[in-house]
Amino acid sequence: MLYLEHRPDHPLSQFVLALWYARGAQPDHRRERILPTGRSQLVINLARDFMLDCTEGAADQRSAPALLVGQRSVYEVVSTSDFADLIGVVFAPGALPMLMSDRADLVSNRSVALDELWGGDAERLRAILREAISPQQRLKIFEKFLLAKLRQPLENGRFSVHPAVEFALRRFAQAPGVATVSRMAKDTGWSERRFSQIFREQVGFGPKAWCRIQRFQRVMKQMQSCLEIPWAELAVECGFYDQAHLANEFRAFSGIDATTYTARQHQVWHNHVRED
Repeated sequence: MLYLEHRPDHPLSQFVLALWYARGAQPDHRRERILPTGRSQLVINLARDFMLDCTEGAADQRSAPALLVGQRSVYEVVSTSDFADLIGVVFAPGALPMLMSDRADLVSNRSVALDELWGGDAERLRAILREAISPQQRLKIFEKFLLAKLRQPLENGRFSVHPAVEFALRRFAQAPGVATVSRMAKDTGWSERRFSQIFREQVGFGPKAWCRIQRFQRVMKQMQSCLEIPWAELAVECGFYDQAHLANEFRAFSGIDATTYTARQHQVWHNHVRED
């Protein structure tokens, strides 16, 4: 598996966490479970003219080759055949309204064909990327295209992240605990209801749901660095009430228990788990 990741320069870096490219041979399993991060992506298949939509218990269905994958709070199942030649971009929380010219929560837990947003530009971008001779060149082309597409809203600040949301995201990154939400609303000068509404419209989820997802992500990253996992200590360190709370939250987001996760985890991406 070849995997490259590129972090763009300013000003694109304000809204794009990373551009990435993946290419690999077909593995010995057909599907993988992708666990939720709360962040949105663009994903473009360069190997064929469709992606596969995998629903548990059903046959795979073809979908558009280029997708806006909205931020998710639940896992999704994907076909490993799509990894043959794939490129994408991960957006920072709060960036999606600029890309869509609309609320982020409209695409939470769903995917939208990119041509519905960009029209013919989506297929033109895909054609240019397919003609590029190297993964590095493809990443540069993608970055240049995104910068041109987003230059106007970047320059006039028309879809900048709301200051209250930006402040909250920084604070939540330091301590993603649900108990901080009411305090955060007070610190931003908004009522909790109004703060939650603005946060949901820009990030895709309310602040409590966002904090839960980030705690879940913190647990998985900690699990990667531990040979023997001290579950009780890990639970407290990541902001859970106790080990049982951690176990329940882990299953709620992943659909599996933590032991199954460690046995099936993808070697390259900690959010991917072998499905079958």
